[in-house]
Amino acid sequence: MTDTRATQKTAWTGATALLFDLDGVLTPTAVVHEQAWQELFDGYLAETGHPDGYQESDYFDHIDGKPRFDGVRDFLTSRGITLPEGPTDDDPANTSVQGLGNRKNRIFNEIVDSRGVEPYAGSVRFIHAALELGLKLAVVSSSRNAPAVLKAAGLDGYFPVVVDGQVAAAVGLPGKPDPATFRYAAELLDVPAEGCVVVEDAVSGVQAGSAGNFRAVIGVDRGAGHQTLLDAGATFVVDDLDDLL
Repeated sequence: MTDTRATQKTAWTGATALLFDLDGVLTPTAVVHEQAWQELFDGYLAETGHPDGYQESDYFDHIDGKPRFDGVRDFLTSRGITLPEGPTDDDPANTSVQGLGNRKNRIFNEIVDSRGVEPYAGSVRFIHAALELGLKLAVVSSSRNAPAVLKAAGLDGYFPVVVDGQVAAAVGLPGKPDPATFRYAAELLDVPAEGCVVVEDAVSGVQAGSAGNFRAVIGVDRGAGHQTLLDAGATFVVDDLDDLL
């Protein structure tokens, strides 16, 4: 084992709890989210005749890791577009922030229902290793679909605490890059922030972990880039969680 691998292993094995993001860390559903966002905004921009089409970089620049409606707002802002907010249960057919967000959610669920969810094998091995060491586990996700995705992936039994977009809204917590949802998960696990390690693949999530006074932030590079995650505040970055075993 190299010195770097030893440092990485020490950073998480010395912790009391691990706080995992879901999409892109435990399951490849970040790819599904990317596809759903692209389908949403390709359609919307074409319908409105906007000259600047959706680009792959838009997902990482404006959307990745954020609560759904924040992603809608930030993408629209990048195109100089302002829409009415609309009610939270706005019809997906309506052209409002909430309507577009709900349309994206419908697209996402249609893709998941048709294809299913297979967790990352390395992440499953990492979960088992953490449990063998007696660590407490939680999922902290901006998605409002986290419980359904965990169940579809067969991972729901591993996480007694799940703080997702619905929980955050109910409790009144700001989303990532604010560290509030991670701190709330630590409280539910009854572990101080200093005893928790955040595991994230999104820049906004890494920023949240970095701002929360946690023991460490493990960045998982699923496309954001090693240096980008380090610049956002990751303690170190790996390509897959079984790199830590």
